[in-house]
Amino acid sequence: MTRSLKNPKKSKRKNRSSKKEEASPSSIVPSAPAKVWQPGVDEMEEGEELQFDPSAYNYLRGFNIGWPCLSFDVVQDSLGLVRTEFPHTLYGVAGTQADQQSANYIGIFKLSKITGRKRDLVPASLNNDEEMEDDDSSSSDEDEDMGDTAGGNAPVLQIKKVAHQGCVNRIRSMTQKPHICATWGDTGFVQVWDFSSHLNSLAESDAPNNRDGIVIKQTPIMKFGGHKDEGYAIDWSPVIPGRLISGDCNKCIHLWEPTGDSWKVDSTPFTGHDASVEDLQWSPTEANIFASSSVDGKIAIWDTREGKKPKFIFKAHDADVNVISWNRLASCMIASGSDDGSFSIRDLRQIKDDSLVAHFKYHKKPITSVEWSPHEASTLAVSSDDHQLTIWDLSLERDEEEEAEFKAKVKEQVNAPEDLPPQLLFVHQGQKNLKELHWHPQIPGMIISTAADGFNVLMPTNIDVMLPSAAS
Repeated sequence: MTRSLKNPKKSKRKNRSSKKEEASPSSIVPSAPAKVWQPGVDEMEEGEELQFDPSAYNYLRGFNIGWPCLSFDVVQDSLGLVRTEFPHTLYGVAGTQADQQSANYIGIFKLSKITGRKRDLVPASLNNDEEMEDDDSSSSDEDEDMGDTAGGNAPVLQIKKVAHQGCVNRIRSMTQKPHICATWGDTGFVQVWDFSSHLNSLAESDAPNNRDGIVIKQTPIMKFGGHKDEGYAIDWSPVIPGRLISGDCNKCIHLWEPTGDSWKVDSTPFTGHDASVEDLQWSPTEANIFASSSVDGKIAIWDTREGKKPKFIFKAHDADVNVISWNRLASCMIASGSDDGSFSIRDLRQIKDDSLVAHFKYHKKPITSVEWSPHEASTLAVSSDDHQLTIWDLSLERDEEEEAEFKAKVKEQVNAPEDLPPQLLFVHQGQKNLKELHWHPQIPGMIISTAADGFNVLMPTNIDVMLPSAAS
């Protein structure tokens, strides 16, 4: 299990003249044939630098809310169910990992005026034997508070801060009522909050506010202290509004049932794992079915109508199962990520037999987050402690003829390793100790990630081809 952020440091305001090498908008892609650098495989020689290719992204921007965050969630909004045109706006909630318990807070944030560019998979300039111009030459100066970009002007960041008792291990926004959020704290309490007033205030203005301003003291609408240890697993039901499950490091899972403006928490927990419960996921279609993963290397499937023991439980990995994700577009598929750096895909229709569909060992360190795309059933995003965020399309197979044709078009400007899995669509680097990622459910192709050094918002260019035609 890999959870905590070591030696957290509060992000400071950047000087405009400071130089950041890994993802600077002024970085120039070398004209010589480029080599794809593989973390954990390739070594950096003295004097070598990683180059950032802006053509790989429709959008890339970094930001922070002060202290680093182990967990965050996207807050769904009323701006449109499927939004494909810039500028974009996103809302989110995040919980901090401060160096002192009393310094922690929940950040309710809005990032607006997100502007980017569309690029062809094969740039026209390369097809026409012309040199690629620097499209960022006319862009405005880097905003001192906002990190890196692959195009467009700096967005506007607004934040409201609500005090939280201790570090936030996990935070989740309810799908049906996004202003209602649940937090798991390292103090052992699960709390439910109503952030409607803060979200409404952010929605009324696009003016940046003071990120170092006052931390508001707010009373949660529910606080549960029945867990015998702290935990990290928590999930809202996508089928029954307000239904919640929370799992702890003491192997116990509690069910929360909504009762009007509050919740009744079943004092008798679900038990069946031999070690800490690391993650929980409700079925996207069945109101009473949920899945859990554990340090014992197992995944369990539970039915709340059939007692407190799992309906099925099976060995999923040889090490801790840190995270799971239930596919909401193909509800028979579940993904899991392990402490040994591997991740797997299983077909739950074959749960009594061999349910394993795919098993990947690309990452070199523990998997910290895994999530299916909400817009493409075969696409999955994964983050790891090896400082990589990867995107996968399980429907792809290697096509040597197509690869040869692509290399001919770009005149062998791309020197990719031969041993990369054909399902690997994209590799994002530049963040340290990645902890969690989420696809934006309303902006196809957008991913937000959190790490020890802050947040990234990214939209890879090659993910566009995976979008449904109705949304393009």
